[in-house]
Amino acid sequence: MQTAFIQGMGIGGSLIMAVGAQNAFVLKQGLKRSHSLPIAAICSFIDAVMITAGVAGLGHLILAFPLIKDIASFGGALFLLIYGYGALKSSFSESRMESDETLAADSLKKAILTTLAISLLNPHLYLDTVVLLGSISVQFEGTDKQWFGAGAVLASFVWFFSLSLGAKYLSPVFKKPKAWCYLDRFICITMWSIAAALIYPYLA
Repeated sequence: MQTAFIQGMGIGGSLIMAVGAQNAFVLKQGLKRSHSLPIAAICSFIDAVMITAGVAGLGHLILAFPLIKDIASFGGALFLLIYGYGALKSSFSESRMESDETLAADSLKKAILTTLAISLLNPHLYLDTVVLLGSISVQFEGTDKQWFGAGAVLASFVWFFSLSLGAKYLSPVFKKPKAWCYLDRFICITMWSIAAALIYPYLA
């Protein structure tokens, strides 16, 4: 039980902590203090559902129907290109986010919809949580498999809430407009790189 739980946390954490569109978005919203806790909760809940589905054996469904991955790849790439363009455009904006009022300007509805899009349109969500973690969990039996999944789920909750709440410690750095400029450009590069990685296999 203990070994399975620790392995679940370790493997789940290593997959979740990789720099990606979802983490970049959670970090920026945390810095803006814009609905950071609901966003962290949504990301964690989605991961929990997907990890549970993978441990339950639903990863075979995705492998059996590659069209699911194709739709997520093209839809996700399009969304990331648009979001990346918005971040790039924002990096050249004259007005920077310097007060609490402007920092928290995003509506809760917009934040939730963007979180859902960035999460659910990312095929790596399904491949990493449902397929990969589901495949690894096969080595465990009975309650050990459940503990493995629980460890991965806990790693997700710890990571997203730490990233969201820990962003406030970086706020002194982001009192400078230049810092927001660099962050937006980093987010743009991240989003466009992931979009390119999603589309490349279909062009090769």
